[in-house]
Amino acid sequence: MPRDGTATRERILDAAERLVIENGFSATSVDSVIDESSSSKGAFFHHFATKEELARALVERYAAADVAHLHSALATVTAASDDPVEQAVAFVRVFEDTADELMGAQSSCLYVSILTERQLADAGTSEQIVEAIVAWRDGLAPILRTVLEARGKPEIDADDLAHHLFVTFEGAFILCRSTGDSRHMRAQLRIVRQLLESVLA
Repeated sequence: MPRDGTATRERILDAAERLVIENGFSATSVDSVIDESSSSKGAFFHHFATKEELARALVERYAAADVAHLHSALATVTAASDDPVEQAVAFVRVFEDTADELMGAQSSCLYVSILTERQLADAGTSEQIVEAIVAWRDGLAPILRTVLEARGKPEIDADDLAHHLFVTFEGAFILCRSTGDSRHMRAQLRIVRQLLESVLA
């Protein structure tokens, strides 16, 4: 086990992420994070001077994992095909095929929980989320732009179309949470894939 406190810090972050996604940031107390992580108040404040610092660390870690998923999916689809249409459709299918696994791991998205808290946006967490959103757009948009230009469809903005996938993810999280039915995530990603196939045809 690491002696530098890394394991304790990660355990605190794991617990905090679960609680914040489930209950919201304001409703998640330091004491509840300590209890959930089986740590101590001393350990918590050794790693996070304030609750807002915890929020920034949570978003930084979550966004890094989010962007890593993006890059992994892009690498998979670009290695499998040189056809940008196939790449774009396969990119969405990667997440469609793993939607049940995603929803089994988390009931909602940390971005949603954080962005509804104005004090956290003011504390700098929103910038980290924006960077992740831009990374997703910049990862997918060039593939879409290649197809749209080849198809002569200047009326469709590649950046906006790329953003639509992110919008679908976040909307599907809310739909799953509000209805209690996690199957909506896969269904909504399927719809996006089908729409994309139609647009890029």
